[in-house]
Amino acid sequence: QVQLVESGGGLVQPGGSLRLSCAGTGSIFSINAMGWHRQAPGKQRELVALIIPGGSGSTNYGDSVKGRFTIARDNAKNTVHLQMNSLKPEDTAVYYCYFDVRRTNGRNYAYWGQGTQVTVSS
Repeated sequence: QVQLVESGGGLVQPGGSLRLSCAGTGSIFSINAMGWHRQAPGKQRELVALIIPGGSGSTNYGDSVKGRFTIARDNAKNTVHLQMNSLKPEDTAVYYCYFDVRRTNGRNYAYWGQGTQVTVSS
């Protein structure tokens, strides 16, 4: 089994910054992709950022966060970080980390973290 543990959410004023982290543990052979999604009340879950751990670490961002958020990985620790700058009230949501992993049995699985609340408010 694989577990994802998130940390770093909280309350921040508009224009502020937060850093989210997500560590994966368990029977991980390799990671195909790591990322963050978010879901605001009454809205669908949306992609925030995605990173491919191998090679140059290609990234993909949702349009609403481009230029403000940065995703990074620590391959040795099976950890993904999301640095969020210039936060806006519309960034308020529950943020979920996501791992697409190959387990030691050779099969691919998708896992989600438990979610961490980010609230941007004055």
